[in-house]
Amino acid sequence: MNDNKRLLSLDVLRGLDLMLLVGLQPVLRHALIELDCQALNETLLYQLDHAEWEGLRVWDLVMPLFLFMSGVTMPYSLPKYRAQNGDSAVWKRVIKRFLLLFLLGMLVQGNILSLDPDRIYIYSNTLQAIAVGYLLAAPLVLYLKPGAQLIAVALLLIIYSIPMHMLGDWSPQGNFASIVDKALLCRFRDGSTVAADGTVEFALWYDYTWIWSSITFCCTVALGSFAGHLAKNGNANRAATAKRLFVIAVVLLLLGCLSGMVQPIVKRIWSASMVLYSAGWCYLLLALFYWWIDVKGHTKGWGWLLCYGCNAITAYLIGELVNFRCIAASLLYGTEQYFGGWYQVLLTACNSMVIFFILKLMYKHRLFLKV
Repeated sequence: MNDNKRLLSLDVLRGLDLMLLVGLQPVLRHALIELDCQALNETLLYQLDHAEWEGLRVWDLVMPLFLFMSGVTMPYSLPKYRAQNGDSAVWKRVIKRFLLLFLLGMLVQGNILSLDPDRIYIYSNTLQAIAVGYLLAAPLVLYLKPGAQLIAVALLLIIYSIPMHMLGDWSPQGNFASIVDKALLCRFRDGSTVAADGTVEFALWYDYTWIWSSITFCCTVALGSFAGHLAKNGNANRAATAKRLFVIAVVLLLLGCLSGMVQPIVKRIWSASMVLYSAGWCYLLLALFYWWIDVKGHTKGWGWLLCYGCNAITAYLIGELVNFRCIAASLLYGTEQYFGGWYQVLLTACNSMVIFFILKLMYKHRLFLKV
């Protein structure tokens, strides 16, 4: 593999991430709810849902891993493109990708398809977090050496943390990041409504933050780009590269736990401690997949995950925007009387299978959505 060829392990890991998001988790959740087994509810079902506030469950890693892997690819593409085409061209490419991802994020969660101006939300989606993180991390990748990138990440985490500690608390509605979102996004914040007198009311159930958290989105992407730098420059000795990734994973997990004693690990506000702790798990997963696939050479049998991984944006968009359950319901409605509560599990499973076959068909014909 040459320096600029994408890692098979990265595409497989991305595929696993998207398969969990749009394929397995929805089916498992419905099935576990129907089983209503206390032991499973307290273990597996618990991990397949987001933490209510503090803490990090398995399902909370899906979004950080998505951001992290977007960073891993940056050292493979941006420096080479800049060397061949110059600064102006590479920044046009970066800004174009930022705009496309941001608009796609609005399409998914910004209520654009509602065609109702009063319900449009500007900044509220994973794709937008990737877009902003990518945009802010780009100058770090393009103009700083890897060691300096880590120093920049540390400084950004400090910048994020200072007002979080001094200008608010760590509650869902009282933290500084939430205050910033409410002030700047106002009625364009997800969960907000406009009363008859024109005042904006913010839903208490909505506690995700985006604008101030953009700083830490950047940190997650930049930590991914550092992993990409190690992988890109470690082809001569991949076993040593895998060990480095493992060591960094352990260090980040320890730093995340230690910083969690000072500020809580909260995904919804993308706290600095969450960045470090989640990045540790991302490094660990990448190290495992890199060691098994790129070091040990176990390259067969991953095609089904590559269908998701090589068309990750497509998988995400289809999974979030299109409901194929209606197809199954049209063909299988007569079976509801026999399946009972499991009928909904069946419809969800059919929805996941339709998405997979679309992605498989695209992969077979080498059709990839590139943003």
